[in-house]
Amino acid sequence: MGISDTKPVENVRQALRDAGLDDQVAELDEPAEGAAVLARMMDAAGGAVAVARIYAIGKQMVLVIAAGDHAVVEENLGPALFLQGDVREATDAEVRGLTGYTADCLPPAGWRHEIPAVLDRSLKRFETLIAFAGDPQCAVSITLDGLKRLTGGIVSWNIAKPLEGEVEVPGLARNKTFTGERDVPGADSE
Repeated sequence: MGISDTKPVENVRQALRDAGLDDQVAELDEPAEGAAVLARMMDAAGGAVAVARIYAIGKQMVLVIAAGDHAVVEENLGPALFLQGDVREATDAEVRGLTGYTADCLPPAGWRHEIPAVLDRSLKRFETLIAFAGDPQCAVSITLDGLKRLTGGIVSWNIAKPLEGEVEVPGLARNKTFTGERDVPGADSE
């Protein structure tokens, strides 16, 4: 029995299957200690690592997933999720109690409880993202759309900022509602 067959990793794999996603988990040669190490081990850019963290906004716990080369902007979390209250990162004990996993290798799903989730828009830069899969020695490859489906999360423009310099993020497609090109019945056009 390998690490990818343990109960914590199997919980993540089941969550992936439940979301209709590929449940293939990569078993690493040694534990990855953080996003930068995981990126190196998976031969990926640091920003391609989807780092999952739990924050408390007032009394509500939320999942925040940011790119590995970004830092969470705590004061923007409440407005992004339409929540009010003081914002703080959850302690390791709170993360373990809520999810069953440690804070340092938190997977994006496969937990005991579901909570609201928000995803960093800068993750759009990458076709494939990497996330921990229930153990510091296991990782899963996933797309941003897959991550949204897995977590039920929303994508926000302003929940994270680059650790260094500026990062170019692909634009969002605009529809007719935003371009002013649609006809509104009953409205006079001059």
